[in-house]
Amino acid sequence: MTEELILTQQRDNVFEIILNRPDKRNALNWPMLRALPGAVAQARRAAGVRAIVVRGSGKGFSAGIDLNAFFELPAAYGPDWQRHMREITEEFQALLNSLAQVELPTIAVLHGFALGLGLELALACDLRLAAEGALLGLPEARLGIVPDVGGSTRLAQAVGLVRAKELIFTGRQIDAALAERWGLVNQVAPADQLDAALDGLLAEIMQCAPLAVGMAKRLLNGMFDTPRGLALEGWAQSQLIATQDFGEGVQAMLQRRPAQFKGK
Repeated sequence: MTEELILTQQRDNVFEIILNRPDKRNALNWPMLRALPGAVAQARRAAGVRAIVVRGSGKGFSAGIDLNAFFELPAAYGPDWQRHMREITEEFQALLNSLAQVELPTIAVLHGFALGLGLELALACDLRLAAEGALLGLPEARLGIVPDVGGSTRLAQAVGLVRAKELIFTGRQIDAALAERWGLVNQVAPADQLDAALDGLLAEIMQCAPLAVGMAKRLLNGMFDTPRGLALEGWAQSQLIATQDFGEGVQAMLQRRPAQFKGK
């Protein structure tokens, strides 16, 4: 179960959650996502844990959603699953919210690529470190949909409205250096020094009182109307998921060809 798709380990005061589908570029499927809250709860209950680190195995952090997850929706929600899109989106959001809401600092360690739902997972963490050359992006518009698992809301909070629009409207990928300049990641390091950079950041956090850090997280998160943003994401996706453009976007992605969008 979680041992196959998500690995967990405790290293002193740090609890690590490791995405473990390297043969699929850590593409996120339903079983993997549903294992995430359990891993977060395990970290919350573990003795002495002061921080959670999320990373990916293999060549990158995560390439995003496993497109096969879309084809599994009729079995889970019925043939009219598109009418339940807000419910589906809320379920996705709740899984990632387990990281955003836990009263422990969370750090995403990014290498290779963090795209789509993978970047949304990283955005649900408090802080992000990236290896030089890592590529980040939200390509959902190229599928005919929007980032609806916190990506639109949390990206705008991280980089500001104008930069968020640029990244989402274009679906482009940016490298770690530009992501740092925009405020999307906190620090960039050479790949072979990424763990050292992480250890340095963790050492600074450990010098602070854990109750104060946890309360600061609640305080800072409470300054933004994230629930309203998530609700708007769900509403927008419920409209787009039934369009012809979405079907064309998925087929084009699977067939590795340019999409022919018609605005329908």
